[in-house]
Amino acid sequence: MNSQPLAFRMRPRTIDEVVGQEHLVGEGKIISRMVKAKQLSSMILYGPPGIGKTSIASAIAGSTKYAFRSLNAVTNNKKDMEIVAAEAKMSGKVILLLDEVHRLDKAKQDFLLPYLENGMIILVGATTSNPYHAINPAIRSRCQIFELFPLEKSDMVKAIETALHDEERGLGKYKIDLDQNALHHFAAASSGDVRSALNALELAVLSTETDIDGVIHITVEVAEECLQKKAFSHDKDGDAHYDVLSAFQKSIRGSDVNAALHYLGRMIEAGDLPSISRRLLVTAYEDIGLANPQAGPRALAAVQTAEKIGFPEARIPLANAVIELCLSPKSNSAYKAMDEALSDIRSGKSGEVPLHLKDAHYKGAEALGRGIDYKYPHNYESGWVKQQYLPDKLKGKEYYKPLKTGKFEQALAAVYEKINQNGIK
Repeated sequence: MNSQPLAFRMRPRTIDEVVGQEHLVGEGKIISRMVKAKQLSSMILYGPPGIGKTSIASAIAGSTKYAFRSLNAVTNNKKDMEIVAAEAKMSGKVILLLDEVHRLDKAKQDFLLPYLENGMIILVGATTSNPYHAINPAIRSRCQIFELFPLEKSDMVKAIETALHDEERGLGKYKIDLDQNALHHFAAASSGDVRSALNALELAVLSTETDIDGVIHITVEVAEECLQKKAFSHDKDGDAHYDVLSAFQKSIRGSDVNAALHYLGRMIEAGDLPSISRRLLVTAYEDIGLANPQAGPRALAAVQTAEKIGFPEARIPLANAVIELCLSPKSNSAYKAMDEALSDIRSGKSGEVPLHLKDAHYKGAEALGRGIDYKYPHNYESGWVKQQYLPDKLKGKEYYKPLKTGKFEQALAAVYEKINQNGIK
């Protein structure tokens, strides 16, 4: 038996074998096109652990037949990079997977830059951090940036079944009877992390005794033990997953702290940090909104902290955010106003921008009537002045209807009402 983990053995050898990430490696998509044309550029792949960053790098190398080397920006030193550079000089081109690329120090960065410039080293940087925040601009500007997403359940099932039946690299030489419930648990409870799912599957196979016919029977109970996450009831269409998300947001909207914590707990137990994060941020702006405008930034800070520290500690900032959102005053006035404005635009109610608001920063604008009679609000003591801003077709239209459930929006409402009373539209 190969001593390397199943997830390592099952890494795709070519782009065609990559599971998921269709927006990048699907037929006609950007990385697929680059590989087919053998016109590679350095890139940064970012996203959660275990979703295919290393797999895509090795698949690119396998598809192009270029030399492939893998280093870590923290644990490997400049000497290791010099060895890769020497190989690139000899072979003409090397694909370098650099894990934790956001941790690249200046000395290593300065050494790599000339090789990225001349194309001898094709850098594939892998990171779980947003490269626009975490990666030095000198490296970032020389790379394409591609975001990877957790695999869909159907992709996870495909990866698991491929590993089960592959006799060369996978578990195909074993007689395995994998219950459908166990299969779906491996696929769903690993939250799009194929490495976690495959390594748990291998543990299940190697730690389960055969029956009298030599068959290894993997039940959902065995799957739970090996993945260390309890299975929840999911129908085949995944409705239960979306039901929990829906109940989570509605509990926050309804200010029920205990129910919201319950549904948060169910998603934590399933390890579904991406869904929790997205729903928390949506809720902060959709349901709390202007009633407590700091709720959004604080929810984002909690989410970023959770992503940094991971489970089990991630539950702590998430719980803080949920309790604050539950007990905050609620207002949906901002997004309702935006939806109403979009509805008018999509139904053809837009009209011409008033002449006095049109751009006047070019020669000949005045002759066209642009910007004439525009009143500059800063020239008035109150900071605003009566003039028309909406197109004629929408003159007098009111999208924003303030709610007075929080002190901040109460203050906004007072200003809004004062302006409207003075006829500023």
